[in-house]
Amino acid sequence: MTSVKFSDLPLVEPIQRAVAETGYTVPTPIQQQAIPHLLEGRDLLGCAQTGTGKTAAFALPILNHLANQWNRTAPKQARVLVLAPTRELAIQIHESFQTYGKHMRIRTAVIFGGVGQQPQVKALSQGVDVLIATPGRLLDLIQQKHLQLGKLEIFVLDEADRMLDMGFLPDIKKVINLLPAKRQNLFFSATMPKEIQKLADSLLQNPAKVEVAPVSSTAEMIEQSVMYVDRSKKRDLLRHLLQDKTFDKVIVFTRTKHGANRVAEGLAKNHIPAEAIHGNKSQNARQRALENLREGKIRVLVATDIAARGIDIDDISHVINFELPNEAESYVHRIGRTARAGSQGIAIAFCDAEEKSYLRDIERLIGKTIPVVTEQPYHSAEIAGSHILSKGKAKAMIEAMENAKPSRGGFKKRRRLNPRKKPPTFEAKGGAPKGGAPKGGAPKGGAHGGGHKK
Repeated sequence: MTSVKFSDLPLVEPIQRAVAETGYTVPTPIQQQAIPHLLEGRDLLGCAQTGTGKTAAFALPILNHLANQWNRTAPKQARVLVLAPTRELAIQIHESFQTYGKHMRIRTAVIFGGVGQQPQVKALSQGVDVLIATPGRLLDLIQQKHLQLGKLEIFVLDEADRMLDMGFLPDIKKVINLLPAKRQNLFFSATMPKEIQKLADSLLQNPAKVEVAPVSSTAEMIEQSVMYVDRSKKRDLLRHLLQDKTFDKVIVFTRTKHGANRVAEGLAKNHIPAEAIHGNKSQNARQRALENLREGKIRVLVATDIAARGIDIDDISHVINFELPNEAESYVHRIGRTARAGSQGIAIAFCDAEEKSYLRDIERLIGKTIPVVTEQPYHSAEIAGSHILSKGKAKAMIEAMENAKPSRGGFKKRRRLNPRKKPPTFEAKGGAPKGGAPKGGAPKGGAHGGGHKK
C-alpha cells in the first residue's frame, strides 16, 4: 500500500482540495489502513500512538460521510462526537477538522473545562455537525440540557488508555449510555490494558482492526541517550546542555506541576526563555505557551505527562526527560514529541539513583538498552554502577547498618543483624534478650524463631 496517494482515495473533491493545500500527498500507514474501512461505515479498533497521523485517519472519512449524507443538524444536537482526554488534544482535533473541512459547509465546535461555558453553550444551541469534547464538560452541558446525543451518527473515542489513566472511565461509560444504538464507533488507544480491551469489546460491533506503531516501538529517527546524575545536580546539567544553541526548540518533562514550574522559573532566571504547561494553567496560558514555542519566542517548554499528547509541533529538536516517568509507556509518548513529520530528533533522559528501576522498565518495553553519555560534567559513576535494590532489601540493609553500632561497657544493645533473620525479642524491662544472650551471636535455635522472614 505504500504507493497509495491521497488522490487515489474516494474522498469528495472539497476534501481532496483541502488535503492538497496542506502539502500532504501520501497517507501514513494508519491512514492507508483505516480510511477504506471507515468509508465503508465499519466500526474500527485502532492501536496507534500520537504522531502517526491518527487524527486525519478518522477526520477525513467522517467529513466524507457528512458530505455524502447531508442533513440539517437539529438545535442542541451533534452528528459526530469525538471524545478526547485533554483540552490541548481536543483543540488539535478541532483544528484538523477545520483544516480538512474548510471547503465544506459544516459546523464544528470544541468544548472543554477550565474556561467559561457560555460561548460553548451558544455554539451548541444551533446544533453542530462535529463536536469535539472532554468528558467532564460534556457531561456538565448534557446535565444542564444544553446538548442531547440522541441523533448521533458517529462516535470517536480517542486516546482511550490516557482516559483510563486520568480516571475518566466512569464518565466515558455515562456518555456511551446516552448514545443511540445505531451508530458507527471508532476506538483509538496507544495501549490495550484489560480495562480498555473490555471497553472496546462492549462498544464495537465486528470492528476492523488496525495496529500501527505500537507503544513499545519508538521512532527510528529519534537518537536516545541517558545521563546518570544526582538529583540535586539535574538543574545544573539542564542549564549546561542548553548552552548548546542547537537545542533550539526543547520540551522538558517533569513528573509534577510544581516541578514544571520550578524548572521553568529556574531557566528564566538564568536568561533561558522558558514556560511551563500543565493542568493548573489556564487554557489561554497553555495555548500561548505552545504558540510561543512554535514561533521561537521561547526555547524551552516544561511539561507534565498530562500535556504530552496535546503538543503537536513538528520541529521539536530535543526532548529531555528531566524526571523519568514511573510508567514506561509515558516515556514513549514523551519522546514522540520529536522526530515528527519525518524529521530527526534527540531524546535525553536524566536518571538519578531512585529512577534506575524506571529506566529498566523503559528499556524492557522498548526492547533495547539506551546508550549512556558519560562525557558530561555531572556524570555520576556511582549511580551508573549501582545495583537496583527492592524496597524490602534496601530497608533490611539500612536496619542492618543501624544495628551494627556496638556500645562499650556492658551488654551490646545493638547487634549486627542478618536481614534474613528476625531480630531477638526484648523484655519490656531491662533490655536483654529473652533467655539471655548466648555467646557467639544469635539466640539458640536460630534468630528467626518461627517468625516472619524479613
